[in-house]
Amino acid sequence: MNQILLSDCVSGMKTLGGESIDLCVTSPPYDDLRSYNDSSSWNFDTFKNVAAELYRVMKIGGVVVWVIGDATVKGSETGSSFRQVCHFMDLGFLLHDTMIYEKNGSPFPAKRTGNRYSQIFEYMFVFSKKTKPKTAHLLCDKPNRWAGYTHFGKGTIRTKDGQLKDRQIKPIPEFSPRNNIWKYNTGKGYSTKDDVAFEHPAIFPEKLARDHILTWSDEGDLVLDPFMGSGTTAVCCLETKRKFIGFEIDETYHDICTRRLEQHVTVEEASLPDSNPLEDALY
Repeated sequence: MNQILLSDCVSGMKTLGGESIDLCVTSPPYDDLRSYNDSSSWNFDTFKNVAAELYRVMKIGGVVVWVIGDATVKGSETGSSFRQVCHFMDLGFLLHDTMIYEKNGSPFPAKRTGNRYSQIFEYMFVFSKKTKPKTAHLLCDKPNRWAGYTHFGKGTIRTKDGQLKDRQIKPIPEFSPRNNIWKYNTGKGYSTKDDVAFEHPAIFPEKLARDHILTWSDEGDLVLDPFMGSGTTAVCCLETKRKFIGFEIDETYHDICTRRLEQHVTVEEASLPDSNPLEDALY
C-alpha cells in the first residue's frame, strides 16, 4: 500500500487480493487520443481485461469512478465510453450515477463556420459493485436561497391507517447536496499548484479527485488508481488520510509521480516538524 508501481495495471492488479479495494478513481486512455510515449495500447480488448480485474479487486459496494470521454473519428464520436459502461454492467457493476465533469473552457472552441459545438465536458461514470455504494458522504456545498425558512402551511403525513397526521417541518438548511454536474477550472494554478504534474499531457484537477475520494470513502480506506498518470489520486489520498495503491506503465510518468509525491511529502513535513510524513505515508 501507499505505492505507485511501475507496471501495467492488469499485471499489477493481479497481485492484489480479491475484494480488497474500497474505491477506484481513475481516468483511462481515451480512444488512444494520446500516444503516452508509445508505452501502452488501448483498445476494447485491453479495457475488458482491466474491467475484469477491477471487478475482482473491488469490495462489495465499492465504487469505481471512471472519468472518460470519446474521440471523434471520421465525423462521428466513437461512443467507446458507452460500450465500456455496458460491459461494466454486464460484469455485475451497478451504474450508480452518470456524472459530468464540466471544464471552464475548450482547447478547440467552436467556430461560426464549424458544425460542432465546443466540447467542454467529460463523463464521470460512478459504478458500485453488486449493490449500492457502501459509503456515500454527499458534498453539501450548494447554497440555498431560502436558508432558515420553512415551507408555508402545515406539514402532514398519512399514517398506515390512512389518517393525516401533523409532522414537523424543518427549516431549509443553509446548504444542500450539490448537483451531479461538477465544474472545475483547469490549467496551471487551477488543476494543481504542483508544476511537476504538468509534465504529463493529461491531468485531471486535484479537486475532482479529492471530491470523489471524500464522497465515496472513509479515512483509512484503500483507494486504487490503475492509470496513475501524474499521481493526482495518490496526492489527494495523502491529503485526505486515505491509503492508496497505483500503477503506471510509462517510466517517464512514473518518475513524475515519484517526484510529485516527494514534493508533497516535503511540504507536509515542513508543516509538521515533530513527525516524519515520508515514513508514515509512503512505507
